[in-house]
Amino acid sequence: MTRYVVSLLSLAMLTRCAFANPEVPGPPQKQPVALTNATIHPVSGPVVEQGTLVFDGGKITAIGKEVTTPANAEAIDLAGKHVYPGLFDALTDLGLVEINSVRATLDVQETGQINPNTRAIVAVNPDSELIPVARSNGVLLALTAPSGRLIPGRSAVIQLDGWTWEDMAVLPDAGLHIEWPQPPRAARRRSSETPVQPSPPPEEAAERLRKILADARAYAAARGADPNFPRDARWESLQDVLAGKLPVIVHADEVRQITAAVAFAEQEKLKLIIAGGYDTPLCESLLKKRDIPVIVGGVYRLPRRRGDEYDAAFSLPAKLHSAGIRFCISSQDRHGASSVRNLPYHAATAVAYGLSADEALKSITLRPAQILGLADRVGSLEVGKHATLFVATGDPLETSTQVEAAWIGGRKVELNDRHKRLYRKYEEKYQRLAP
Repeated sequence: MTRYVVSLLSLAMLTRCAFANPEVPGPPQKQPVALTNATIHPVSGPVVEQGTLVFDGGKITAIGKEVTTPANAEAIDLAGKHVYPGLFDALTDLGLVEINSVRATLDVQETGQINPNTRAIVAVNPDSELIPVARSNGVLLALTAPSGRLIPGRSAVIQLDGWTWEDMAVLPDAGLHIEWPQPPRAARRRSSETPVQPSPPPEEAAERLRKILADARAYAAARGADPNFPRDARWESLQDVLAGKLPVIVHADEVRQITAAVAFAEQEKLKLIIAGGYDTPLCESLLKKRDIPVIVGGVYRLPRRRGDEYDAAFSLPAKLHSAGIRFCISSQDRHGASSVRNLPYHAATAVAYGLSADEALKSITLRPAQILGLADRVGSLEVGKHATLFVATGDPLETSTQVEAAWIGGRKVELNDRHKRLYRKYEEKYQRLAP
């Protein structure tokens, strides 16, 4: 028996090592850094040509054309280069899923349907091979969320560098996720492709959600009346949701789901964010009236119904913008964390189908920060905000653009990754084979 247990532990360690990236997290900033002669894209304001950006202690201290470089600063001349805030993917399972088809690498779902106390942040694997891959394309921030049925748990906003999940946490609890019930014929798996339990009928599931919140309120009343009342982690974790301090992020695509979720949130006085949102143009007046933001669940999506226009998903961001609905774009699709690197190209496709280039860039930088309550720290290049930014050869929405350097919280991060290592390996192979 002892030999069997040791073998299992050894296998687990080998499995984790097999999917661990060798990139070393960036060291703390030791002196001011000045990026000079660059085209700076603050996102929240006009572009600064041949400008200078200075950051120290992990935060931006100066930005503009007439900026004095500190005497002790590391000055980096970026003539011909562009500086952007780190891209922000607002809905992923990054750090929770490594290889969708290998169940041992999935840590995205807990057993059962009611898990409001489950926290994605504590399950994030900082050694994931997919983190450096996403980082190499300018994605420096991400919301990582659990999946499952009904109430899968709480998501977190992470920065894509750090030794531990504590190092990576920007917002440890970003929102409580609810998979809004839908008819069985419309049911689809989330990006991780993990086995899921059958969903209950929509009316039954909605009624169950109401009872859960009622029980949580009753629990709070009981605890208030008697401090010795037994603690319950599930009901305890719902108190900040009921108080409106933590938003509820409802995954809903069909118009019936969206309208039902809005009515439910209004009745229960919850702070609501819609994730997915395929049918939001069909209820745009409802969302605008109640100022409910939408996390677009990926632009690279097929039409959900036979009669839909071929470009329904491609043109969704432009329609939301025209309707005055707050939104951001995520890379969520069936490939999950492995496609986070494609986030800028989701925004680029939205540009091709009617969204302005400026709004597209905001939808993957500033807008997710605003929707998730982090705009005072990240999302744009402004004095006082985190120095989470990257240097590129051109527009990040263009596939030809290369990211050449990046800093997260003022720490310069490694831009090597598994893709680049394999490229160099096989480049060498064919060079050796050349006559």
